[in-house]
Formats: sequence, structure tokens, C-alpha cells
Amino acid sequence: MTAIDNQIASSPALLRHYNAAEDLIERNLAARPDKIAYIDEHGSYTFADLGERVNRCANMLTGLGLAMESRIMVCLLDTIDFPSVFLGAIKAGLVPVAVNTLLTSSDFDFMLRDSRALALIVSEALLPSFQPILAAQPFLKHVIVSGGAASQYPRLADLTARAAAEFTTAPTRADDPCFWLYSSGSTGAPKGVVHVHTSMIKTAELYAQPILGIQESDVVFSAAKLFFAYGLGNGLSFPLSVGATTLLLAERPTPAAVWRLLRQYQPTIFYGVPTLYSGLLAHTEIPKREEINLRRCASAGEALPADVGRRWSELTGVDILDGLGSTEMLHIFLSNRPGDLRYGTSGKAVPGYDIRLLGESGLPVATDEIGELQVRGPTSAAYYWNNRDKSRNTFLGPWTRSGDKYTESADGYFTYSGRDDDMLKVSGIWVSPFEVESALAAHAAVLEAAVVGQADENGLIKPKAYVVLRADTPHSAELAAALQQHVKGQLAPYKYPRWIEFVAELPKTATGKIQRFKLRNQLPR
Repeated sequence: MTAIDNQIASSPALLRHYNAAEDLIERNLAARPDKIAYIDEHGSYTFADLGERVNRCANMLTGLGLAMESRIMVCLLDTIDFPSVFLGAIKAGLVPVAVNTLLTSSDFDFMLRDSRALALIVSEALLPSFQPILAAQPFLKHVIVSGGAASQYPRLADLTARAAAEFTTAPTRADDPCFWLYSSGSTGAPKGVVHVHTSMIKTAELYAQPILGIQESDVVFSAAKLFFAYGLGNGLSFPLSVGATTLLLAERPTPAAVWRLLRQYQPTIFYGVPTLYSGLLAHTEIPKREEINLRRCASAGEALPADVGRRWSELTGVDILDGLGSTEMLHIFLSNRPGDLRYGTSGKAVPGYDIRLLGESGLPVATDEIGELQVRGPTSAAYYWNNRDKSRNTFLGPWTRSGDKYTESADGYFTYSGRDDDMLKVSGIWVSPFEVESALAAHAAVLEAAVVGQADENGLIKPKAYVVLRADTPHSAELAAALQQHVKGQLAPYKYPRWIEFVAELPKTATGKIQRFKLRNQLPR
């Protein structure tokens, strides 16, 4: 049992009242109010500063007339405003819906309608993606802008400056909906993943503290942004659970930017994804080992190639603890750990979670045999919003289907084998082949297209497109480049196909469905 489970068992009052924001903030106000909690591009903020900002945001939101359990969409860059708004909403009993800042207007339009969010808090730099869709929203009542000069919408800083600095926590319960994250499914349609109030602290108590070994003295930096389930733990619930200091980077985490922060601020814990670790190793200006101060590195989002892990260890003297998590489970439940690491695997089950691998028969598979990974643990999402069929297919009583294929060795290490479906994971983010195919098909030269995953030179999966052109349209390198730019203009940039191969026809079933597995079988091994 986790500490919060023990508290609930010993105090029935906690069943009536538990608030995730109150827990994460108050434990630090009591122990270390003057310690630095966050550092962003604008300055540093103590835990007392953070607590006041959270209260002001809670007062500001309730002052808009938003009632408990109302959803608010949070589309913010990684600055102090994210934890302030996110925790402020939770403290007020509202339900923040944190969304990917890299998405398109159509994505945001779907999510605003699907969530029925009454308010949107958005960074000024991201506002242009929302402006074409705001006027037609049927539920949205308030748009508030973080940062920048005054616009047609109220500024977050102005509203919170006028709000009171004290706030009485809403009477939420342990199993109340606390926040949503959106996860893309095999069709590309996003699913609202609903997490309860105890989920964040439990991921900290089960993974961050005993496995990662996070401590109050740590300075942490996550290249994965706060809107990701991975980044939310890395940069919010984990450091707040022990009183560590967190660096926030609003800009894109390029290798140059990451190396700069590792030098300048000397973080002791770094969270990355395999694509970024590979880019850091290939950067032209790698610092000397003595110029950085890392003691722990973690990776998730996609399987870490063993070679990348070994080269990073040789360069920095610090191992990468690769693990597996999911939006549905909120954070890592399968992980390598200090002193018990095997590159090329996702490690072993995190204590507090149970793992089973099932074959097509629904029975457990044998050692080293591929099976569908299912996980049981206390941080599983409650359900997918407004998606009963998907909920029933994914959440099987206490077990959650991961959608991943794995093998387990005789000594308990789990190794990734692939996905149950055709989804691709690119730079730690799910990409739907159907979505990319649809974007390609919107080009005047394209008749049809199929997208599969192909490993690049570092063993990381990227999209590859097979394209059938319209009659009398010649293929060329210039057209391939134009198609890539076309996709970049329609979808989030990481979704574009890195390779385009022109073909005369696509393999299909008798009913006309594309047989992607035949295309994957043509790829180099």
C-alpha cells in the first residue's frame, strides 16, 4: 500500500475529502516555503510563491462562475503558469484538461467540443491555432491568455493579480475526477483519459521515490512537456511530492537547448525520450562530463535502443533508466532501476503494479513468448470520457490493456516487441497512420497512400509513406519533398513521413482495406 492508501485506510475522513493540489502544495508550505520550487525563463519561484499563485488561480476561476467538476482546457507552454493554473483548477474542484500544444486547429476544435470545456487558458504564442475555431464553440464561455501584450481576451496575469491570495480547498474526494489528458487511439480520434485525485501522488510514491530515487535536494529537468502524462509526473507531481526544484523550458527541447540548461542550471535528474538522447549524442558541442551534474536519467515514450543507452552511459557516466508508462496508467509502471538495468529491455514491474502477458487465446504466454501486456495498479484511469466501447475494451476490471506486445525473460525483464495495432510512436508521441494518409491524400497529386513505421539509423521509429500518384503525375524527389511539406502544413510537425516511396498500387484485402503488414514486411530489417 502507498502512503496515501494507508492514510485513507486509517482515516475514513479522507474518503470524504482528498484534494491532489492541496496535498502537493501544503506539504511544501509546511516544510520549505522559502525553497525554490520552479525556475522558468522569467525567473524563480518559491513554494510560497507557487502556493499563492495556485490560490489566486483558484479564486480567479471560481470568480468566473465555474462550478465544481466544470472542465477547463489548459493549453500552456512550460512556464510557472502551467502548474499554477493546473493546480489552481484542481484546488477549486474544477477539472483541467491538459492538451498537447503541438496540435492543429481541428484537433483543438474536437477537444473543446468533446470535453465541453467552459474555459480555455492558452499561451499567447498558441492562440493563433485557436482563433479560427473559437467563435463557433458551443460550450466555451471564457478565453484567458497567458503572457504577452493585451489582446481581445483577458490576460491571466491581470485576472490573478486582482484575485485573493487565500482559498479554501473544494470538498473533493479521493475518487473524484481530477484532470484529463487526451490520448490518440488507433483511428487517430483522441480519447479523454479521466484520472482521479489520488493518481498523481501514487505515481510519485510507487515510481519516483523508490525507483527514480528523487529527493528534496534534486534539481529536475524534463524535456517531455507538462501536458504529457510522462512530463506531468516528471515536472509536477514528482518534484512537488518531495520538495525538489524544477526547471521549465517553454521552447522546443532541441539538443542545443537541453545541453545549455544542463550546463547552466546543473540539474541532477533529467527526463528525456530516445529520439532526444540520440540527438544529444550527435550534437556538435557536447559538454565535458565535469561540466554537468547529472546523477539520474530516465527515458520513456518509446523503447530505448540499447546502443543509445550504452553510448549515453559512456559519455556522462550516468545510466538511462528506460521504462514503460501510458496515459491510461499516468506514468511508468515497468522500469529499469539503479543497479538493476539491462539495456534493450523496459526492465521489471514497478512494485505496486502487476504485469501479465496474454496470448491470442487469452491465456498467459510462456517465457520469451510474445504476448499482449496488461497492467494492474492503483493509478489506472477511471475511464475514457464519452467513449463506453473503448473504455470497456481497455479497462478490464482492475486490469488495463496497454496495446503493447512484450516478452518476459526467465529472470523477469520485459522486452518490447511492437504494437497490437498500426499506431506509430514517434518521439514519444502516438501517430495515427490514417491521419497522415488522409493528409497526403488531400494533395492534388496523390491518389492514395499508406503509412507504416520504419526504424531510422538510430533504431527509432519514424513514419514512412507509400504513395500512389494520380494518373500522368510523374514522381520525383522534388514531389516527395513537396508532399512532406504538405503534411507539415496540415498536421503537427512530428507526424510528417520521413521517407516517401512511390508505388504503382497498395496491397489490399478483398474488401479494399490496406494491408499495412505487407508493407512493413518489405522494410529493411
